[in-house]
Amino acid sequence: MVDGKRRYSQTSINGGVRETTHPSYQAWSYRQFIVDMNTAVYNQDVTAHSVAFLHNYREKNPEPLKSEQYEKTIAEAPLFLSHETKKLQEFIFKYVGKGKGMQLLYEIENGKITPSKSLVDHINALFEGNSDFVLLDEQKVAYETIVALAKKQDKKRTIIIKGGPGTGKSVISMNALGGLLRHSLNAKFVAPNSSFRNVMVEMLTKQSSRSKMRTKSLFMGSGSFVESETDQFDVLIVDEAHRLKGKGAYMYMGQNQIEDIVKSAKTSVFFIDDLQRIRPDDIGTVEEVKRIAKKLGSEIYEYSLHAQFRCAGAEGYLNWVDDVLGIQNTGNFNGWDKEFFDFRIVDTPHRLYDLIKDKQGNGHKARLLAGYAWSWTPAKQGNANGQIEDVILEEHDFNMPWNGNAIRESWAIHPDGIDQVGCVHTTQGLEFDYVGVIIGNDLRYDAATGTLYSDYKDYKDKTGKKGLKDDPVRLNALIKNIYKILMSRGMKGCYIYCRDQSLQEYLMRRLAKTTE
Repeated sequence: MVDGKRRYSQTSINGGVRETTHPSYQAWSYRQFIVDMNTAVYNQDVTAHSVAFLHNYREKNPEPLKSEQYEKTIAEAPLFLSHETKKLQEFIFKYVGKGKGMQLLYEIENGKITPSKSLVDHINALFEGNSDFVLLDEQKVAYETIVALAKKQDKKRTIIIKGGPGTGKSVISMNALGGLLRHSLNAKFVAPNSSFRNVMVEMLTKQSSRSKMRTKSLFMGSGSFVESETDQFDVLIVDEAHRLKGKGAYMYMGQNQIEDIVKSAKTSVFFIDDLQRIRPDDIGTVEEVKRIAKKLGSEIYEYSLHAQFRCAGAEGYLNWVDDVLGIQNTGNFNGWDKEFFDFRIVDTPHRLYDLIKDKQGNGHKARLLAGYAWSWTPAKQGNANGQIEDVILEEHDFNMPWNGNAIRESWAIHPDGIDQVGCVHTTQGLEFDYVGVIIGNDLRYDAATGTLYSDYKDYKDKTGKKGLKDDPVRLNALIKNIYKILMSRGMKGCYIYCRDQSLQEYLMRRLAKTTE
C-alpha cells in the first residue's frame, strides 16, 4: 500500500504490515552509504549503481510506487517489478561484468568504514552558517570533550551528558556528529523518535531533497542495533536517550536498547534527562546507562549542562513549572524576566489558538500542543492527514485535528502544522518560538488536598498507560512530565489553557505570586 499524500509505503514484514521507505530510496541509501563510507569504493573511484527489484509484486493501474512524487527517487535507483525481469537483466548487463568482480567484492567486504572526503565536505557545508546549530559557552566545552574522548579509540567509553529542557543537548549532539565525521570516524546519530530525527535532518539540510537523502543515512533509530557486531561503529551519539526502550516495546526485537548501543560502539554518547521519560517502557535513565556500561566494561564519563538557552534564558520559569507541577523541588522558582519570556494563562482554547496563529503570521515558529487527553482516529478510518477533528472541547465549541499521519514526521516545520494540534511525540526534543498548550482532563487539581492528580480513563495513550491502571502515582508522574515537556518547547513564550477549572485557578494563583 502507498499513501498518495505521504512518501512512505506499507508492506508485510516480520508477520505484520509495517510502514517502510520507498524501495528505490532503500536501494539508493545502501548505495550511498557504500560510496560515502567504504574506503575500498571511494579510494579506488569505483562507480556504484542502485536498483530496486520487487520480485513478488504485481503492478497496479495506476501504480502508486511509480507516482510523480517518486520520480527523482526512481531516477536514482530504477524500480523493476515482477514482470520486468528482462529490463532488469538489461540494466545489470549495462553496468556489471566489465571488471574483476570477485576481487572487487572482496575488497568492499573488507574495506574500512570511514567517511569519505566527499561526505565530510558535504556535512561541513550543511553546518557552515547554519544558525540553528551554533554552540554557546558550556555547549562548546561539552562538544570538545566528546570529540577529544571519541578520537582516542583506545578503549570502550560511555559518555553521559545530562541536561534539562533548553540546555542545548541537541545542538551539541548534532555538532558532535559533524565533528566526529571530520575526524574520519564512523559515527551515527541515534534517536528513538522518528519525528525528532526527521526534523533534525530537515533543519540541517534546509529542504534540499538531494542533500536530505544523503544525510539521512547518518541518522538511525534506536532499535537498529539488535544484530550489530561488537564495536561495529566508532561512535554512536544518542539524543533523547531517556526514550530508549526495553523488551516488549513496539516493533523492537531485542532486550535492551542501551545494551545494544553500548555493545555496538567503541564510544557511546548518551544525552539524557531523567525527567523526560513519558511512558512505562522508557528505560533511559542515567543509572541504567551506567549499569550497562559497567557490565560491558565501558569506561564512564559523566557531565551536566546547566545554562538555560531555551525560554529566553528564563531558568526561573522552568523551575516554576517544576514546582507548580510537583515534579521536583527547585530554588529560584518565584519569577523570571517576563519582558523576555511571555507566559500567559488564557480563558478559552479559541484565544489560545488565535495567539499562536498571530505569532505564526508574524514570522515566528509557533504551534498548538496538547496532552494526550483525546483519542486519535486511525488513518484507516479516514484520518490520514488530520481530516477528523479529535481534539474536542464541547463546552467551548472548539474542534481541531491532531497532527496528521501524513505529515507526522515533519509536522513541527510543515506549513499545515499550524492548523493541527501537536502531541508530545511530535515535539519532544524540538523547540519553537511560541507554543500554546491545552491541558486536558488527564491532569487535574484537587483544591481540598492541594495536589495534582490524573485519572486513568482520561489519559488516552494506550501504550503510555499500559500496566498503570493500579499505579496512579506513577501514571501521574509520567503525565506531569509530558506537560512539563510541552510547556518548555517555547523559546520566547508559552500560553496555556486548562480544561479543569480548578487547575486553571490554581495556576493563576501561582502565577500571580511570581515576580518580574
